[in-house]
Amino acid sequence: MARGRIRYWAAAKEAAGVAEEPFEAADLAELVAKVTAGREALAVVARRSSFLVDGNPVGTRAHGTIALPDGATVEVLPPFAGG
Repeated sequence: MARGRIRYWAAAKEAAGVAEEPFEAADLAELVAKVTAGREALAVVARRSSFLVDGNPVGTRAHGTIALPDGATVEVLPPFAGG
C-alpha cells in the first residue's frame, strides 16, 4: 500500500473541496474509489478526468493496472474548456 498526495485541478478541486490531500492506495483504481466514496460531485468529475502519476499520463490504461509507488503524486485533470 503506497502513501502519497492527490492533487485536484479546476472542477475536481471545486468538487473535492480541497486542492490536495494525502492517500493510501495500492493502485489508481483503489485511490479513485477511496477519494470519491461519499463525494458524488467528485465521482462525476473523476469519471471524465485524466490522471497523471508522478507527471506521467495514465491515458486509456485501466486504472487497476496503474500501481502507485510510495511517495507518488497523483493529479486529477478534468477536461478544460477554451483555447
